[in-house]
Amino acid sequence: MIRALWLALIGVFLFAVPTQAQEFNCNVTVNYQALSGSDYTFLQEMKEKVSEYINKRQWTEDRFETMERIDCTVSIVFSEAISLTQFRARLVVASRRPIYGTAQQTQVLQLSDESLQFEFAQGTPLIYEPDRYHPLTSVLNFYAHLMLGFDYDTFDNQGGQKQFEAARRIADNAQATGAIGWSSIGGDQSKGELIAQIMDSRYRTLRTLYFDYHYGVLDHFIRDPEAARSKLLTMIQGLVSLREEVTRAYYLDQFFAGKFSEIASVFRSSQQAAQAFDALSKLDPAHMSDYSAMMN
Repeated sequence: MIRALWLALIGVFLFAVPTQAQEFNCNVTVNYQALSGSDYTFLQEMKEKVSEYINKRQWTEDRFETMERIDCTVSIVFSEAISLTQFRARLVVASRRPIYGTAQQTQVLQLSDESLQFEFAQGTPLIYEPDRYHPLTSVLNFYAHLMLGFDYDTFDNQGGQKQFEAARRIADNAQATGAIGWSSIGGDQSKGELIAQIMDSRYRTLRTLYFDYHYGVLDHFIRDPEAARSKLLTMIQGLVSLREEVTRAYYLDQFFAGKFSEIASVFRSSQQAAQAFDALSKLDPAHMSDYSAMMN
């Protein structure tokens, strides 16, 4: 497994103890301050239940050492109580991976899902049933496999295929029930639309870029920054045609939502800054102020 081989190289810097572990080191937070009118303090137990559900489960057949666990955060922010036990909420998911040769990490995935609607009563167990749709656990399963897929893609070209296929099966099951937030029809930022784009051959350039960017640029930047910048410039210029070809680009937007600040830092005050700005202005107009600042 390329991911394991890569991380083994930095193990001496992390002082890790070589014991088998699950895949995630996930910090879970729960916020129900927006709810009023009743006592919802029982929702605090969700923090421990979701944390155990993600961190103590074996999600893959691969062996993960302690140092290999994926650092991530999952935040559940309640927005409305439909009843005493039925809620609407927002789920914010983010994951990171280390940058070779440094003590830094880079954000791989950051998503905000506004469409959660589920039932949770005090003492409710979270049961893992991957082939059966459940309004809460299916969402957790989907994002767990999504984080794994993105992480694997950064260590091996399209290495996350198996995990993305698992996420797509979950999305297909959810869509068959008509569940909210999963449709890939008319839902530009739904879970179903995102996984459909990831698996779409038209986005192959972006899938490949996840590996080239993290391994070819970030992991080698400290060794040869000029070569890394030139490689990144070629990558983003190659994405311009993708932006022009597709009408819906949630997958592409998601990449820049997590990487715009980092990309701007790579090019700041460099010889490639003007060319990078020209491409980025077409690819990611939402963050033009950050790209303008890199010209100085």
